[in-house]
Amino acid sequence: MNMKTGQVLAVNISEKRGEKKHNINEAYIKSDWGIEVDAHSGDWHRQVSLLSLSSVEKMRALGAVIDYGDFAENLTVAGIDVAALPIGTRLQIGEVQMEVTQIGKECHNKACAIKKQVGTCVMPIEGIFAKTLTSGWVRTGDNVEVIGDK
Repeated sequence: MNMKTGQVLAVNISEKRGEKKHNINEAYIKSDWGIEVDAHSGDWHRQVSLLSLSSVEKMRALGAVIDYGDFAENLTVAGIDVAALPIGTRLQIGEVQMEVTQIGKECHNKACAIKKQVGTCVMPIEGIFAKTLTSGWVRTGDNVEVIGDK
């Protein structure tokens, strides 16, 4: 599979920070803000979070019973290893352009339910964050394309 293109598997939101997200299949993503109905949107560098299917599958292989959004990622994507994208990489996802701003983060509470269940978690290492450059819709099934970097 081409490293430069992928597909959106789920569009996930949560009402509060630190909660698992649930798939709503489509969302309007606002420039310089993120998904308006998501707790993580706002004027900062982590407006939208992305996680690759390969990361989800790694956790499932360890015995975790998980769904898309359980790592609090906004977009679950297949066909592209988002953790390998350098900061500054630009992505076209559905109608929206984004720029990668951060790779990984500290775990919210040192041991989420997933980490307690299987002893590890992928989001702090393999999850990435982006700021939105243009507004538009992102839907399950949309293409994810690397369009360059700064």
